[in-house]
Amino acid sequence: MSDGTAIADQTADKAAAATADPTKQMIDILGGMWVGRCLGVAAELGVADVIGDGRKTTEEIAAAVKAHAPSLFRLMRALASAGVFREEGHGVWMNTPVSGLLRATVPGSMRAAAIVTMSGEHYTAWAALDHSVRSGETAADHVLGKDIWAYYREHPDRAKHFDQCMVDFSAGIVAAVLKAYDFAGIKHLVDVGGGHGGVISAVLQKYPKLKGTLFDQPYVVEGARRTLELFGVAERCDRAGGNFFESVPAGGDGYVMKFILHDWDDERSLTILRNVRRAIAAPGGRLIVIDAVIPEGNGPDWGKLCDVNMLVMTGGVERTERQFKELFAKANFKLTRVVPTESPLSVIEAVPV
Repeated sequence: MSDGTAIADQTADKAAAATADPTKQMIDILGGMWVGRCLGVAAELGVADVIGDGRKTTEEIAAAVKAHAPSLFRLMRALASAGVFREEGHGVWMNTPVSGLLRATVPGSMRAAAIVTMSGEHYTAWAALDHSVRSGETAADHVLGKDIWAYYREHPDRAKHFDQCMVDFSAGIVAAVLKAYDFAGIKHLVDVGGGHGGVISAVLQKYPKLKGTLFDQPYVVEGARRTLELFGVAERCDRAGGNFFESVPAGGDGYVMKFILHDWDDERSLTILRNVRRAIAAPGGRLIVIDAVIPEGNGPDWGKLCDVNMLVMTGGVERTERQFKELFAKANFKLTRVVPTESPLSVIEAVPV
């Protein structure tokens, strides 16, 4: 064995030992909250947009974002240690691929996601996680005095970040779904709770013979025409306003819901599903749910953490395949398959029985 190989092996052994050190693991876990909050503040300030594709000094950034330069330096240095931003010489900063995602207009931007999850109502509600765990109640309702949807209606400045977060998140999700799942054979697709139309627009664009209906609250679908026009599908997609707890548009042979059922407990999810069951064309209809599917076992999974976020923010729940099967059966649907995608979400397909 060469000296170089021996040194490399020793280095690997030390790295493995450090990783296995439970004290270090605990310190890293606890420090994750600090990193996340620093990231949220940098996103709110718009630091990555100020840096752009070039280099900026701490003082230049501070002047642009109206911050205290010495304190901003400390924030940037901490984030650089986590791979967010890079210092080139003392107090001169560049974006990294990670901080590049904090720029507002880049493809795949996660600036809105950082603002939503690491500031404001989400951050406040997560501070009351213990209330949810002790009582089973939704922490956001407890600290805000109302549910999150009512809060957003009263605070459009915060709602715009949430809406943008969903738009940004959906872009990557929809691309992964279209790659993994075949919508061929559906003639009329109804997007239940489809927001501004990102999902149905992408599906209709790929399947030019398909017709669609975008269904959401009236004020939401009112603002969706621009998306439908950008995708070139406005002439093939109706817009319908309403409340999915009361009814959904009838006559479709495909009903898609992305990130809808996870917002609600089983009782309210069943109300939505039963309304879809009454509306769906059968036989031959398809229910297409796009949500996280939590795997069994102790392995890491994004859905397990998102499930706690649902506990805190909406009272909803992320589900296992078995839970989806049981929920669908109560609404007279049969789960036929779960299709994983390259995103954290899967396609859960069911048919009416």
